[in-house]
Amino acid sequence: MVFLEFEKPLEKLHEQLEKLIQINEEGELDMSDKIKELENKINKKSKEIFSNLTGWERVQLSRHPQRPYTEFYIENITSKFKELHGDRYFKDDKAIIGGIGKIGNQSVVIIGQQKGTNTKMRQYRNFGMANPDGYRKALRLMKLAEKFKLPVITLIDTPGAYPGIEAEERGQAEAIARNLFEMANLKTPILAYVIGEGASGGALGIGIGDKVFMLENTWYSVISPENCSTILWRTWDYKETAAEALKLTPEHMLEFGLIEDIVKEPLGGAHKDPEKMAKTLKAHIIKQLKEITELDTETLLSKRIERYKNIGEFDEVVE
Repeated sequence: MVFLEFEKPLEKLHEQLEKLIQINEEGELDMSDKIKELENKINKKSKEIFSNLTGWERVQLSRHPQRPYTEFYIENITSKFKELHGDRYFKDDKAIIGGIGKIGNQSVVIIGQQKGTNTKMRQYRNFGMANPDGYRKALRLMKLAEKFKLPVITLIDTPGAYPGIEAEERGQAEAIARNLFEMANLKTPILAYVIGEGASGGALGIGIGDKVFMLENTWYSVISPENCSTILWRTWDYKETAAEALKLTPEHMLEFGLIEDIVKEPLGGAHKDPEKMAKTLKAHIIKQLKEITELDTETLLSKRIERYKNIGEFDEVVE
């Protein structure tokens, strides 16, 4: 089990628990009461720590190496999933995966960013940073969903769109901008979920939806705290300050009206009980699908446009 810096008090308690369990299993002494007592202590300490997380601590949790990624959720919330590849222009971007499957009784097109679970797979998936080809693949699948009247589910988890020269050469900005335009006008329901990191245009490229949701320990912002710190202070040392200033937590996003709801995670984060998290996410999606698929296309598009028109604050000056 990997413990983050702010979880260090829990690490010591877990070490003690493991020793007690080992003694109990070896049959030398009955440690049942001690084990139960320590488990209650761990639970109490966990609630204390995770009820008052800072913005930076949320960012750390969203990047936890054991946190479930898009591929895990697809495997656990869909049935009969068939992955579809390629953008029909250049290549198949491995940072974005998508295809057709069923969630409950509803057929859907599901698309998401995949980071990779080990060093080799992270390189293969480009750490979840999509090239233009990934966004064009995502758009191709959305257009397929529109053609067959299937709802679109997007799972957002990226440190940002890939900033390499080759990405710029192939039109990174245009690919993301095209997705924003097309998703705003897509004649089928779109539900977007931030399941980890939601950074900049990399997230927005598959993030325009009729409803947008965030898991409890995720973040959504125009820039990462580290890059914000680098721009403002020329060093990463102020990333914690930047995280607070950016107001990037789900609670802030809900307050600003940028998302509709926060999906609760198991105590300690989604990585503590991935299967439970997948069940919670599946139930949430099924509920939202039932509501949104009842709308006719005209009402759906009207509500979507209205949603984004109402974001932000402005004053009108009448002369």
